[in-house]
Amino acid sequence: MKHRGRKIVMLQRFCTGLIASGLVALLLRFVGMESAPPQRAQELAWQKLPIFALQTDPDPLAEATVRQFLQVWSTKGAPVSQGVWIQSGLSILADHQGKVPLPAASLTKIATTLAALDKWGPSHQFETLVSATGPVKDGVVQGDLVISGSGDPFFVWEEAIAVGNSLNQMGIRRIAGNLVIADAFYMNYEVNPTTAGQLLLKALNSSLWTPEIGGQHGMMPPKTPKPQIAIAGSLKIATVPIPKTFLLLRHHSLPLSEILKEMNIYSNNEMAEILARNLGGPQVTAQMAAKSADIPLEEIQMVNGSGLGVENRISPRAVCAMLTTVEHFLQGHKLNVDDIFPVAGREHRGTMQARKLPLGTAVKTGTLNTVSALAGRMPTRDRDQVWFAIINWGGDIEGFRVQQDEFLARLSQGWGLSPTVNVSASSDDPPLGDPTRNEIISGV
Repeated sequence: MKHRGRKIVMLQRFCTGLIASGLVALLLRFVGMESAPPQRAQELAWQKLPIFALQTDPDPLAEATVRQFLQVWSTKGAPVSQGVWIQSGLSILADHQGKVPLPAASLTKIATTLAALDKWGPSHQFETLVSATGPVKDGVVQGDLVISGSGDPFFVWEEAIAVGNSLNQMGIRRIAGNLVIADAFYMNYEVNPTTAGQLLLKALNSSLWTPEIGGQHGMMPPKTPKPQIAIAGSLKIATVPIPKTFLLLRHHSLPLSEILKEMNIYSNNEMAEILARNLGGPQVTAQMAAKSADIPLEEIQMVNGSGLGVENRISPRAVCAMLTTVEHFLQGHKLNVDDIFPVAGREHRGTMQARKLPLGTAVKTGTLNTVSALAGRMPTRDRDQVWFAIINWGGDIEGFRVQQDEFLARLSQGWGLSPTVNVSASSDDPPLGDPTRNEIISGV
C-alpha cells in the first residue's frame, strides 16, 4: 500500500504538467483509480487541479484604474466597504478586498442562476398539469379541474390564456365542479396558492378579465383567441393527494435558459425567490453554487435567492468564479453567459437602461439602498475575456453606477475592444403564451 501511495503521489505531481484531462484519466486508471462520471456543472472538475489554480499576474492598467477609483469610492464609503476582482483566464489582474464577503445585492442572483443550471440544465422546462376528476360530456367537465404545478417561476397571464385556449380547443367550455390548486403552482410570481388560483380563475374566463389582463392579451400574436372556461364551483386548495384524475393537458414552461435571462435582465426578485425555493432554500442554493464554483462556502452567504437585504454577502472573487463556472457549463450546451445575462449594445430594457457599458459586455447589476454592484464578462482585444466584479457600499448609488461604467470604459479603451464583438442581433421579448408548449393528452 505504501508503494501504491507513493505511485499515486508521483503521478499526481506529474499530472500537474498535463493539460488534457483525458491523459489524467488514463493515468488514474493505470493505478486503479477511476474518475467519477461527469454530472452537470460538476463536470468542471478540471478547475480543482493545481495547474488550473489562479495566479496573481497584476496588470498595470487594471491596478492603476482600481487605485484611482478607490480614491473616489472611499469618499462615499470606507475602503474596506469596496471590493474589486478582475481576472482573465487564470490570471488575477487586480484585487481589492476580493476574498471578503460584501453585501452583493442582486449579484446574489448569479448564485441562484448557477445552482438552477446545475440542478436542471438550461433546456429544462417546468410542467404544469391540467387534470379533471370526472369525464367530459358535451363540453362540460363532470367534476373538478385540477392544476398541479412543479414550481414554474414564469407562469404569467399569457401562459394562463394559452392554457385556457387549449382547453377550449379540446371542446371544454365549462367546469361543473371546482378549480383545485395542487402542489407548487405559482402565477404572476405569487406563491400563495389561493392568490395564484384566483388569478388563474380570472385568466381562464375572458368575461372576468381586468384591463391589465386585456392589455397582456393585446401583446400576444394577432388573432389570439380569448378563452371561455366558466367554473361553476369555487376555488379549492388541495391539502392531500387527489386519488383519481384524468390528465387533460401538460403545459411546458419556457426553457430554463430563457427564464433565467428574463430574471437577470429585469433582476426579478420574485422569480429568483421561487427558483431558490425550488432548489431547497437559500442555504442549499449557496451550498450548490459554492460547490460548483469550488469556492469556500463562507464567501457565499445567502438568506434569500434574490439579494434583498445586506445580509446576502458574496466576495468579488466568488462572483467571478460562479460566472466562469456558468460560462464553461453553458459551453457544453452550445450557449454562453450572453444567453442568460443582458449584454451591452444588445439589450436596452430592464437594468441595462441608462447604462453606458463597453459593447458586448455581459453583466449582472445589483442595487440596494446603500449598495451598488456590477459583475460580468468584458471582451477585449489584448486581454481576451475579462471577468470582473465590483461591489460599492456607501451612500451615492447613482454616482457608483456612473463610476462603474467609467471604470470599465477605461479598461476597455486601454485593452481595446475585441474585434469579434457582434451585438447586431436584437433581443426580443420571450414567446410567452406559445400554444405549442401545451401538450394535449386527452382527446375529448
